[in-house]
Amino acid sequence: MNILSTIGNSVNSVAMGALLLLYVALISYLGFRGFRKTRNSSDYLLAGRSVNPFVMAMSYGAAFISTSALVGFGGIAGEFGMGLMWLVFMNIAFGIIIAFIWFGRRTRQIGAALDAKTFPEFIGKRFQSEKMKIFIAAVIFCFLPLYSSVVLISGARFLQEVMGLPYVPVLLIFAAVVAVYVIFGGLKGVMYVDALIGTVMVAGMLTLLILCYVKLGGVTEAHQALTDMAPLVQERLPLEYALGHRGWTVMPEFNSVWWWTLVSSLMLGVGIGALAQPQLAVRFMTVKSGRELNRAVMVGSFFILCTAGAAYMIGALSNVFFFHTDKGLAEGQSQLAIEVANGNPDLIIPIFIREALPAIVLYIFALTMLSAAMSTLSSLFHVSGSSIGHDICGKLNRNGDSPAITRAGVCFGILISLFFAVILPPGIVARGTAIFFGVCAAAFLPAYAAALYWKRATRAGVWAAIATGAGVSAFGLLFLHRKESAMLGICEKLFGKTELISTHPWPFVDPFIYALPLSILALITVSLLTAPPDEKHLAVIFTEEE
Repeated sequence: MNILSTIGNSVNSVAMGALLLLYVALISYLGFRGFRKTRNSSDYLLAGRSVNPFVMAMSYGAAFISTSALVGFGGIAGEFGMGLMWLVFMNIAFGIIIAFIWFGRRTRQIGAALDAKTFPEFIGKRFQSEKMKIFIAAVIFCFLPLYSSVVLISGARFLQEVMGLPYVPVLLIFAAVVAVYVIFGGLKGVMYVDALIGTVMVAGMLTLLILCYVKLGGVTEAHQALTDMAPLVQERLPLEYALGHRGWTVMPEFNSVWWWTLVSSLMLGVGIGALAQPQLAVRFMTVKSGRELNRAVMVGSFFILCTAGAAYMIGALSNVFFFHTDKGLAEGQSQLAIEVANGNPDLIIPIFIREALPAIVLYIFALTMLSAAMSTLSSLFHVSGSSIGHDICGKLNRNGDSPAITRAGVCFGILISLFFAVILPPGIVARGTAIFFGVCAAAFLPAYAAALYWKRATRAGVWAAIATGAGVSAFGLLFLHRKESAMLGICEKLFGKTELISTHPWPFVDPFIYALPLSILALITVSLLTAPPDEKHLAVIFTEEE
């Protein structure tokens, strides 16, 4: 048996090595192809505005859905159940359909009229303010490392748990591989690689979902078994029961802690927040016309359903696997998914994949998870670099805008992300993602929507909206939302308590819920109280409707 085991491990190692070599070779080729086609700043930042709709949709989806969704949110589904499937609906409704049809077409049209190459430059040129462009770029650069670091963490934790690799070296290697094709290939290289990665993600997650159902005896049997496990919540997870958890196939108790977390932070914050993601908005400016965006809607929707939808379903169903097989046994007692993961939801999906799949299949899904992390990281690093290199420091170059400055910005952003990835606490992946999406929505969504559809919006009104959204979000995180305010400790040091308002449900209401309406109110009020924008400038922007 030892000889057979040794032979089997050797075969698996050879297969994994060959798979990795092929994968790296394909990524290297696509990154090199992007490098060869990058001749100027427009190529580096916008892929020459000539991207195929399939490539654009797959790149958009791969940048949207990362390991923070597959591992972090999949783990949350493992702890609290299928209520998270509402986030998939929100992602498709807002992040794909509304984003592509209503936001994408206007973004492409106005971006071309203004010759804007980045999201901050788009807003800055639309409202004729260089200072606004720099400020937005600075906000992006300050908050983006939080998101990119949690994506790094999710990828590294997956490799640590599944492959038994050390955490910090994996972080460094991971970041270095992504950095190479982002720095040299620009957005063309990023989108070519993302299209490949997106295809791998769809195939991998669909296969994993099918294997999960096979392992659990079928679709009906698996879901019925999960439904029958509802009484175990109160028995085995009293803390989660107190938070409102009532089973893995039902919504949490209305007005409970978990209900507010699911609805305000995840469904609304992440769902609506997708509309104002800088790394996603810039992709609308990479296609030739609005028709390409229409063609991309079905591809993008299918991608979200097959990746995020599969991950959340698998996360919830992992409870059946662990509780009803010996893989979840500890000291002779069956365990639920969150118990197997020792209370860290970020580990539920990696442990399930490690325990449920044969070694050779495990390696294939390791590539799927790595692909998810690499695609989002490449987009975040590119936007981070363009914010500091093109938007903030671009004017410092005597010879005009240059990809070299942006590449330096990419390197700087990667170093900051690595720093955060080392110091952030366990279980931060889903929460860090929700914070970034919520802050982006509150600070940028009203200004972005006004730039596209409201000609009466003024520069002062947009300044008020951005300042209000960012300021109220920061205040909420520091002094009102218990999850962050207790961890940061500033409120307790100043006022002697973890949050200023302890009356339920305020400590659990995401700052996005009140920051976004206040931002919209500030935009409308200040715009109506200030002089209308220049008609000649508006005539140049809104020359024709697509």
